[in-house]
Amino acid sequence: MEKQPLPDDGDKTGAPDPDGGGDAVQPAASEAPSRAGWNSKVEYFLAQVGFSVGLGNVWRFPYLCHQNGGGAFLLLYVLLMLVVGIPLFFLELAAGQDIRQGSIGVWKYISPRLAGIGYSSCVVCFFVALYYNVILAWSLFYLGNSFQYPLPWQRCPKHGNVTEKECEASSPTSFFWYRRALNITDSIDQVGSFNPYIVGCLLAAWTIVCLGMFKGIKSSVKVMYFSSIFPYVVLVCFLIRSLKLDGAAEGIAHMFYPKLSTWADIQVWRQAATQVFFALGLGFGSIIAYSSYNPKNNNCHRDAFTVSSINFLTSLLATLVVFAVLGFRAKKRVMTCVARNLKQLQWQHHADMPTFNLSDPDSVDWRAYSSWFNQHKETLANLTDCDLEKEMQTGVEGTGLAFIAFTEAMTQLPGSPFWSALFFLMLLNLGLSTMFGTMEGILAPLRDRFASLARNKTKLTVASCVVGFLIGLLFTQRCGNYFVTMFDDYSATLPLIIVVVFETFSVSWLYGADRFLDDIQAMLGWRPSVVYKYLWKYVCLLAMLGLLGATTVRMFMETPKYMSWNQETASEVRLPYPGWALAVLALLIVFAMLPVPVGFIYSVLQDRRRPTSRHTEAVLQISV
Repeated sequence: MEKQPLPDDGDKTGAPDPDGGGDAVQPAASEAPSRAGWNSKVEYFLAQVGFSVGLGNVWRFPYLCHQNGGGAFLLLYVLLMLVVGIPLFFLELAAGQDIRQGSIGVWKYISPRLAGIGYSSCVVCFFVALYYNVILAWSLFYLGNSFQYPLPWQRCPKHGNVTEKECEASSPTSFFWYRRALNITDSIDQVGSFNPYIVGCLLAAWTIVCLGMFKGIKSSVKVMYFSSIFPYVVLVCFLIRSLKLDGAAEGIAHMFYPKLSTWADIQVWRQAATQVFFALGLGFGSIIAYSSYNPKNNNCHRDAFTVSSINFLTSLLATLVVFAVLGFRAKKRVMTCVARNLKQLQWQHHADMPTFNLSDPDSVDWRAYSSWFNQHKETLANLTDCDLEKEMQTGVEGTGLAFIAFTEAMTQLPGSPFWSALFFLMLLNLGLSTMFGTMEGILAPLRDRFASLARNKTKLTVASCVVGFLIGLLFTQRCGNYFVTMFDDYSATLPLIIVVVFETFSVSWLYGADRFLDDIQAMLGWRPSVVYKYLWKYVCLLAMLGLLGATTVRMFMETPKYMSWNQETASEVRLPYPGWALAVLALLIVFAMLPVPVGFIYSVLQDRRRPTSRHTEAVLQISV
């Protein structure tokens, strides 16, 4: 995209023609030094991988894979990544690298009337940064509590000789998470006081982010050398250790067992597409920001495939680790269940007593017990089934996986404090590298768009982190976890999908897919396949519109609910959001998308106020 410089931008964007493009004018050579750049390709690669590989690879992808057909979901995910994810990822990389601006400048150049796309990306990034750093605060809290033996969530606390009832009715890990870490209320309507421990951890998290980004990419990349590489070291260590655990094979088998029938469910396609979308970080503007620091001849086409492949392989590695550990945890639970039932059988005189050794429960295979139980369950009033599949599905999504299921499994490992500290240090680093990318998606476009902010980079970074911390205090209340769920489920999903729909439409139809490929050819020295033209114009755009439609329909068809913790029953309960919370959800979505129509209206009004060339000539003739 060979472009003209905008008068109020500190770098290269374009002032395109009213039809959505700009004249083919080479940018001034003097502009190049004003733009920061990576010291090496390794720095850029670590930053891009660090942003795209985040907490979702560890606790979202394994859950989706398990719930939606195992191996069948993997095939569907790869298909959608190839035909939708990678082409859109390449589009954002190429746009940022050629225009050398953040998201605001890029979309203002490509289509002035849709310049609001960049501002919407910044708003969504800010929403995500607010709650994402709270998750880092939780990780810091658990990391600090990991240096104890035994771990504080290993046993239920006692008051004298009496065990805490809430803990006894649930589990030590659930009790520690809901009562000690969050001290959570029963619903989002009950606000409660601030949690001082989480407030302190949130302050520490924002301080780390601020110090890491103090001097822009020059400082953040130094942290990324550790934060982007360390999680892989931990995952490999966990994989080696977990594969030796009893039950690991069963966990992995349950994980990857293919259920092709799930392909007939439209919701499986929606979830696969959404995961591809978020895994690659499309629409945030962070991809554009990072690639804008690249030299013009950087092979962004190869980068798109490399980063996407690493992202997918990381998800696979994390999935192996998660389900090997969860298989170990599930088998422990099942064997405890078998032992409890066999103990009851010793005191019963059942007509169809099992043939296995009741006095040695450890020698009884859980499959044999389950098979016997299913044959005689109508006559077994006081006994229960011990189902490995059911145990595998307990607490395997999101925060439940990291702070309940995984922590429970680690308490059963020798040297549990070491593995716990390693795990939460990994979560912290995964989150940090993503936070750096998210913040860059906010700060880089603002610095590029407003010269005064560009001259005060450090002040802008510090001010953004201070504002983020102050607003983030909302999530440190006793009901804060419910707001995290609200923001995670609704503040980003729909707005980001709409942003990417507009991005794809702007490039492929307004600017022109052929013209975009011409610009890439001028930039790289070779022309990408014409297949991208048809993918961008039809496949990607229709896929994103379909995802937008499916997501919108689901939001209106199903009453939005959240998972709450009931202290009296010591169990999780799904509750509908109250009316005021639904209003907040609607405001979050509207506020995130508001810049697009506002920008469009502003551009139309500016065009109407601007005198036409014929009118200008007439005025000049009259004045002469």
